[in-house]
Amino acid sequence: MTYHVSLSSDRNRARAISLVQKAPADWMAVIKPRNRSDEQNAKLWAMLTDVAKARPGGRAATPDVWKALFMQACGHEQVFEMGLDGRPFPMGFRSSKMTVGEMADLITFITQWGDANGVVWTRED
Repeated sequence: MTYHVSLSSDRNRARAISLVQKAPADWMAVIKPRNRSDEQNAKLWAMLTDVAKARPGGRAATPDVWKALFMQACGHEQVFEMGLDGRPFPMGFRSSKMTVGEMADLITFITQWGDANGVVWTRED
């Protein structure tokens, strides 16, 4: 059984402490930043779609490609593998593993870049 407890209130912190105290000796506790929210994810994909539609600088790319480009620009490691068709493709750019803060930074970067490159945003929040 796995427990996930957000440390967002004193009550939740007390629950986490209780779970740790009651856990068997061979269990493990992990404290980590919360992953990006569903709202952040929805905003990211809306923005990437807007960038793809805008074709800034005449560059035609899918939202997935734009995501890899923006994540690389924000310092997230990219690895390229050779595909079965002989063309390279990016791996290792999973935004689902990003923290709330990392996703906020990525969204801010995309917003600033898009504003500077004439992207018209369809979603405002």
